Amino acid sequence: MSNQSALGKEKRSSRGEWLRQYADSPEKQRRLYKRTMIIVIASQMFGGAGLAAGITVGALLAQDMLGTDGYAGIPTALSTLGSAAAALLVGRLSQRSGRRAGLAAGFLAGGLGAVGVVLAALLDHIALLFVSLLVYGAGSATNLQARYAGTDLALPTQRAKSISAAMVFTTFGAVAGPNLVTITGRLAASMGAPALTGPFMLAAVAYLAAGLALLLFLRPDPLLVAQAIAEAEHSQDRPHRARQSRTPEASVNKRGIIVGASVMVLTQIVMTGIMTMTPVHMQHHGHGLGEVGIVIGIHVAAMFLPSLLTGVLVDKYGRMPMSYASGVTLLLAGLLAAFAPGDSMVLLVLALALLGLGWNFGLISGTAAIVDAAPPHIRAKTQGTVDVLIALAGASGGALSGMVVAQSSYSALSLAGGFLSLLLIPVVLWSRRKG
Repeated sequence: MSNQSALGKEKRSSRGEWLRQYADSPEKQRRLYKRTMIIVIASQMFGGAGLAAGITVGALLAQDMLGTDGYAGIPTALSTLGSAAAALLVGRLSQRSGRRAGLAAGFLAGGLGAVGVVLAALLDHIALLFVSLLVYGAGSATNLQARYAGTDLALPTQRAKSISAAMVFTTFGAVAGPNLVTITGRLAASMGAPALTGPFMLAAVAYLAAGLALLLFLRPDPLLVAQAIAEAEHSQDRPHRARQSRTPEASVNKRGIIVGASVMVLTQIVMTGIMTMTPVHMQHHGHGLGEVGIVIGIHVAAMFLPSLLTGVLVDKYGRMPMSYASGVTLLLAGLLAAFAPGDSMVLLVLALALLGLGWNFGLISGTAAIVDAAPPHIRAKTQGTVDVLIALAGASGGALSGMVVAQSSYSALSLAGGFLSLLLIPVVLWSRRKG
């Protein structure tokens, strides 16, 4: 036992010395930042393909297995509930053991969940479908949390651009996923599986690849290095802090965390609610699966592709002005979706593109506000907790969307979502008055 204890102390001492080398070298930090961004970008490309499956055919698969539209929002609700639990666990694991352990575990779990969805469809087993969708949600939570890994070593003026760079490369997988619906459906059918399981087969491969890429290559861990840098700065500044009677917790900006979380939660509710029921709405108006894939593919592209420009705007003009822009864009999306004829592909494409763009503005500005407000010693845990709220917001939007459409109409759902987005404006005004 004493030998094991001594070995453990030696390993911790060695790791501490190794981390201090990065803390003492700005050049090593810059090189590690660039390397981290490359690995995160690669994982995001795979992760984007994985999350697109649930968006594109999740509601249609549930509609097919359950035989009713009223519960078509359940897959999104379950996967986002699973995403909520995973966000908390991934955040806590990342805080304790680093981004590498947390993100890899989340993506691998999402891949196993996608495998479970395929098996549930093969066996026509509703309970297995629901459980698998919960686990599958871990992939989307992890794909979202991976955006934080790029900010750990970024300068304050680079944070929004770092978030954007990670997100924009999600586009490649996320756009490819919906547009491979027909191909993956044929592949699934050739294997004797329902055609709608094809995208989930793609999701399983994509999530497992993302998890393995992070597990093998995300080292040195950026969050552990950021914590070492913060500890070194804290030690150097300790005499001054003692005179000022300050503690590390004094650097936590609680108001910034509340505002950033509120912006992301509101945008998630609006986006998820309208997006979830769009495939069902299109099917009712005679659109085929390929057309659904095009609309959702453009929607997902609008969610991620403008990210590089959004990041520049958020860093240049500030977090709050871009939150205003998010609310106005989502309102326009809701109005257009509500009044567009159901058989008009052009207007549906435009409405869903605006919906994705408004979500993009809100997510990047809100994420940057959270990173600004949370120092490294609580960063991953705080980010995980905020992402729980985002996932629960998505679950609420997904679950209620089917019920709203069943009881009223897709137009009523879109109008409600559009006007709900206007709550972003008083949230931002509150933050400025308090400031």
